[in-house]
Amino acid sequence: MKKLLLICTFIFGVIAFANAQQGGGRMGGNMGRMDPEARVKQLDEKLKLSDDQKAKVLAIFKDQGEAQKKMMEEAQNGGDRSAMREKMQKMREEYDAKLNGVLNEDQKKAYKAWQEEQRAEMQKRMQERGGQ
Repeated sequence: MKKLLLICTFIFGVIAFANAQQGGGRMGGNMGRMDPEARVKQLDEKLKLSDDQKAKVLAIFKDQGEAQKKMMEEAQNGGDRSAMREKMQKMREEYDAKLNGVLNEDQKKAYKAWQEEQRAEMQKRMQERGGQ
């Protein structure tokens, strides 16, 4: 249960952090998730994507958004949390692999470094909240 909460918090924290870096974005029923187009724009700013890469990444993000939406609905309808945690982890790995398949070697390195920065920032915020 703690791991599921941690994973969900991490995912939404990264999204919220990325959203804040973009100066807001859509908030409301989608719990702060950025739309796929905004995510592509953010990634393009970090990695300088080609037009072909942007189209492929957009398709990946749209597919991922639908899968996440379906998982959240399952969770709200009393789904098995342990199974959900495993599915969420597997899904994250699959979409990360798809995204890395679109990137060139320099972009992969920059993307990995950016992900590590995001994780470190999330851990810092979690520690700050825990200490209060």
